[in-house]
Amino acid sequence: VANTLFNIWIKYKPRLPEWYYNERLVKVGDALAQIKEYKLALLQCYERYLQQFVSVNLDDVMDDAHRFKSAFFPNGFRDKNAALTFHALQARNVCIYQMVFSSDRNLQNQESLQTCLSVLTSLRLTMQVALPQENLCWLIYNGAIHIYTICRRLMMMGQSAKVLEYLLWASVCMESSIPLLSVHYLTWRATLYTAVSQCYFDCQAGIHGEIFARRGLIKIDELRRLENTSSSLENTETQKIFREATLKMSVMIFKRAVYESRRKSNTRRESKLNPRKAVDLSWPRTSTERLLVEMFDGAAAQFLAILEALSDSSRSLLPPHPPVPDEIAIRDVTSELFSAGLEILSGNSLKKPKWCCW
Repeated sequence: VANTLFNIWIKYKPRLPEWYYNERLVKVGDALAQIKEYKLALLQCYERYLQQFVSVNLDDVMDDAHRFKSAFFPNGFRDKNAALTFHALQARNVCIYQMVFSSDRNLQNQESLQTCLSVLTSLRLTMQVALPQENLCWLIYNGAIHIYTICRRLMMMGQSAKVLEYLLWASVCMESSIPLLSVHYLTWRATLYTAVSQCYFDCQAGIHGEIFARRGLIKIDELRRLENTSSSLENTETQKIFREATLKMSVMIFKRAVYESRRKSNTRRESKLNPRKAVDLSWPRTSTERLLVEMFDGAAAQFLAILEALSDSSRSLLPPHPPVPDEIAIRDVTSELFSAGLEILSGNSLKKPKWCCW
């Protein structure tokens, strides 16, 4: 197939207008990538198109913004081929990542990991160059999606420390592109914010994860106020988008706050909840449950917050040694989280809705 495609391009290039030939190259590449023929798309389409701009290895111009712009955009970004070139550059990176992932799914080879990081760097450079051009906001959006997809995979492999900077970059880019600041893209922005916050937690820097989540909550509130100013009517779909985005941030805040609020408390430690007496008490029964009710609207959101708080890798649910004094309060919170989760699953929790206000 590769030879056939090669012969077709060689045969028809001199017979077709240059603009038409270039469009066909990239569109055929897109079709091949869609059916997961990434190697063919990369070598016979995207790189064939891009090699007309540079005579050296393409990767050699991917580490410097000035060289990158002068190589691929000699006529500036208003050139009629600029959008096609940006698309080919981005698609090339996606193909390289997909080829690495298909051959080394667990990224056990150090070279595979390094290639993924190089792809992220290249995607970031492409977005950096395109960011000032408002008409290229689609490239920023797609680039953020690609960065998130790759970073989430690497996070699952324990590489959160290496991908944090790229997720931060994608988040800032989404905030810096005016067309992408609309409510339509808020769900996606909140997803990026959540990934950044999770990265911090994975890196044992929970305080920064909470700070970033609070920052995200402020950004969401700013957009809500702007929407309220520009329109007196807030439709159901918009309300749902704001609710979901707020929930994502609040969950990441709760993940640390539920423990730290107890650790920093100067009041006398609450006595543990007796399971036998718990059935006679009304929800919320503990300070943990009260915080859940204060921050989250409904049992589903509360249960999600519990799961996230218990999934923090920096805290062992079953430590192999007796708790030190500082850990006793943390252990109590963990017990209360389990108890609250069981209460929610049993359907006995308070169902009176409260707006998330943390």
